[in-house]
Amino acid sequence: MNSFLNSPFPVWTIAAVSALGVIIRPFRLPEAVWAVLGALLLCLLGGLPWLDALRAVGKGTDVYLFLAGMMLASELARKEGLFDYMAVLAARRADGSATRLFFLLYCVGTVVTVLMSNDATAVVLTPAVLAVVRTVNARKPLPYLYICAFVANAASFVLPISNPANLVIFGENMPMLGQWFARFLLPSALSIVLTYLILRVLLRESLAQRIDKEAQVPRLSAAGKATGWGIGLMAAVMLAASALGVSLGWPTFAAGIAVFLGVCIQKRRLLWTYLAEVSWSVLPLVAGLFVLVEGLARTGVIAWLAHALGALSTQSAQHAGLLSGLLVALASNLINNLPAGLIAGNTVAAAHAPAHVLNAILVGIDLGPNLSVTGSLATILWLTALRREGVEVRAFAFLKLGAAVMLPTLLVALVSTGLF
Repeated sequence: MNSFLNSPFPVWTIAAVSALGVIIRPFRLPEAVWAVLGALLLCLLGGLPWLDALRAVGKGTDVYLFLAGMMLASELARKEGLFDYMAVLAARRADGSATRLFFLLYCVGTVVTVLMSNDATAVVLTPAVLAVVRTVNARKPLPYLYICAFVANAASFVLPISNPANLVIFGENMPMLGQWFARFLLPSALSIVLTYLILRVLLRESLAQRIDKEAQVPRLSAAGKATGWGIGLMAAVMLAASALGVSLGWPTFAAGIAVFLGVCIQKRRLLWTYLAEVSWSVLPLVAGLFVLVEGLARTGVIAWLAHALGALSTQSAQHAGLLSGLLVALASNLINNLPAGLIAGNTVAAAHAPAHVLNAILVGIDLGPNLSVTGSLATILWLTALRREGVEVRAFAFLKLGAAVMLPTLLVALVSTGLF
């Protein structure tokens, strides 16, 4: 047992198997089960003391609060039909044009990702888009469904609130809103536009189809309207917190609770069923990943990576960001971008890497997952939402499309961060 505990390989094995379980979900068990089991096994075998594991879980408090607030708002929007309304309104404005519908739904996806995070786009907008393409009798629905997957990552670094991975990368050193725009506004804009243009060209044959002109726009209930206004105010609160340099966890959670209670008051009842349908399992999933990364750090992996990154930044400062961004983008597709982001965030902090390297790493973590279906939690949730509706997307087909979309977009976004 002592040799087992003194060797880093068992910790690496547990972390690798847990990450693989999160990605492929053996026995169809939820992603959180594999992360939590890996964390518990690590502690039970002595790879990480229980107290250190609890401290590791505590490091994610800001992320848990942020996710809880966003998930509450997303569930309200789903149950009150807000996203269905937005998607059908886009179909109505498309006026029978498949390409115009593609553009309008891409715009809707961008707005949802920017203001409500990429997970909301994957989980809540995907079923709404699928319902719309069925309503307009689109013979080839996949181009519209691909929007939800690709824009969820391409638009996920417009704002700090657009992706939980942003909180993981920066931690307590989140830039203020003005600084964020200075760093990421141009790369984000290029990422969104270039992703759209490449998808539009590659999917042009599928978009040469006819769709019905008439799409009956559903009536948005008073609760749905209240939810829309509440989400707008919630976004304003989070942007204000970011502008003031305040951590996003508590403001997001408080705003989410306020929107939820406001809708409860409007409907004159406590919406327990809404709470029951929120994907709370995401929270233990993230907590388990924090513990696993802490275990990896104790084996010296983080220190080694930090040393390598520091040496690269010193020897080739001009290319360190580009290379780091490319490497973390590829790593995200191997182990998922949440654990990759945790490792990268700890590595950057330990290495005291320059700002342009940190910028490039965030772009790689956020945009890199557009390569494969295993790249981000948002893409995995997108697949799950489609399977629930009886739609299958082949991993190899996604990989071919993802390689053509992600690689040039990533290079352009990295260069635009001011690497050269």
